[in-house]
Amino acid sequence: MCGILAVLGIADNPLGKRPRIIELSRRLRHRGPDWSGLHHHQNCYLAHERLAIVDPASGDQPLYNEDKTIVVTVNGEIYNHKELRERLKSHEFRTGSDCEVIAHLYEEYGEEFVNMLDGMFSFVLLDTRDNSFIAARDAIGITPLYIGWGLDGSVWFASEMKALSDDCERFMSFLPGHIYSSKLGGLRRWYNPPWFAEQIPSTPYEPIVLRKAFEKAVVKRLMTDVPFGVLLSGGLDSSLVASVASRYLADSEAAQWGSQLHTFCIGLKGSPDLKAAKEVADYLGTRHHEFHFTVQEGIDALAEVIYHIETYDVTTIRASTPMFLMSRKIRALGVKMVLSGEGSDEIFGGYLYFHKAPNKEEFHQETCRKIKALHLYDCLRANKSTSAWGVEARVPFLDKEFINVAMSIDPEWKMIRPDLGRIEKWILRNAFDDEQNPYLPKHILYRQKEQFSDGVGYSWIDGLKDHANQQVTDAMLANASFVYPENTPTTKEGYYYRTIFERFFPKNAARSTVPGGPSVACSTAKAVEWDAAWSKNLDPSGRAALGVHVAAYDEAKVATEAPAVNGFSGKE
Repeated sequence: MCGILAVLGIADNPLGKRPRIIELSRRLRHRGPDWSGLHHHQNCYLAHERLAIVDPASGDQPLYNEDKTIVVTVNGEIYNHKELRERLKSHEFRTGSDCEVIAHLYEEYGEEFVNMLDGMFSFVLLDTRDNSFIAARDAIGITPLYIGWGLDGSVWFASEMKALSDDCERFMSFLPGHIYSSKLGGLRRWYNPPWFAEQIPSTPYEPIVLRKAFEKAVVKRLMTDVPFGVLLSGGLDSSLVASVASRYLADSEAAQWGSQLHTFCIGLKGSPDLKAAKEVADYLGTRHHEFHFTVQEGIDALAEVIYHIETYDVTTIRASTPMFLMSRKIRALGVKMVLSGEGSDEIFGGYLYFHKAPNKEEFHQETCRKIKALHLYDCLRANKSTSAWGVEARVPFLDKEFINVAMSIDPEWKMIRPDLGRIEKWILRNAFDDEQNPYLPKHILYRQKEQFSDGVGYSWIDGLKDHANQQVTDAMLANASFVYPENTPTTKEGYYYRTIFERFFPKNAARSTVPGGPSVACSTAKAVEWDAAWSKNLDPSGRAALGVHVAAYDEAKVATEAPAVNGFSGKE
């Protein structure tokens, strides 16, 4: 995963801006520590901090077309770049980089080429022939991108907020599935799948079709020239990623670190995830790396975590901290890329609150809302927690083609039906329930969901709450609406994270990039309406799903504490 920065249309002394651009680009170097690139043309700059994964020797950026009139800086991976090169045989490629196709596609097709890309990406492209430019972000928002505006009329783009927040009068998160065009003005959506309109699909469930689509999504993400591994929590999603990757590794193009697939897990000693992950790793025969952290080590890292992930959302911070610590250990082992299981719960209604969905229509609409919001929560966490240490996370569940298959299935099949023996994500579990050639042990395949922040050890969240209670007084929380009138924190934990965030990002525009609203067990605000009791227990932990989670919070305790937080997220 790389870091990009682009500043276009500088009004005053563009040449004198070069040292500042280099300084700001350096703020992204954790994302791409392998090389730095900078292109300057008239009043425009394109900067790049590279994490070399495909073609490490010659794929430095920015990238160009044949005569260097088209310049592009890209963060991401284009999985179908070889097929696209076949359509561009009249073009001469300078590198083996998967991202170089973007410059040539623009030259061949103009601005309407973005939907041809299969991958995760954020890019800015400058056409020096007329000084026009475009910027685009992948369909779901797996890679981060921000857009900002300077007082001099300049337009800014950056992978992370920290690279433009000081210099822009206003900035915001760049919408996923959108393109910005200087010629046409403003943002327009290039990604328009059938599910986006939230109409109820009716395609029958075919287990083998779903299984093959997911296997294809995993295999295409084995495109790498450097060592990689799989983040394995022992839950369903990460275990399926590991199972499929290990099954197809020998026939893939992946550069590998020895003959075994490497898997990684982190948790407090004795946590549910560590035990389950080891069992899966032993079953699959992977080279497993188990990392431990203490509650105090996590607390000590909070400020650094919030600086890197650029949010004050409670669950995102809870789950990002162990992932941030694990990524540091992974990078220390020489690994640059990992596969991860984000997205499955949004697509299949895997969060425990989906047990209370009143009908298939509301079930499906909630999954649509969850997918549309992924860029603010799980995608943000997975990308920035790993990129903080120069590690790239790839997420096969968020493959465009796989999403289209999964979201076209009649949601009646996704409904949680205990009377029919269907638990959450039953259709995914059933698709990989192969008696002849098993992917996973049965009890792992049908393990109840644990959100990542819960699965690393329940005492992690309890420890965070205790620490926040020591830092934030009752008087501070009582006055929260005056100190933080926008997205007012309603718990001491939320207040504590907000104070750290505001230290790094004090502008109004920064706090507006973080959404809010009531949530229970990672639900959207709309889904809180599904159960009247939830309004008394607005906490994003899976244990807040009273009567569903086997380790649910004690209801009497909940009635007296009644915590509430902003946002929804969390992953196995």
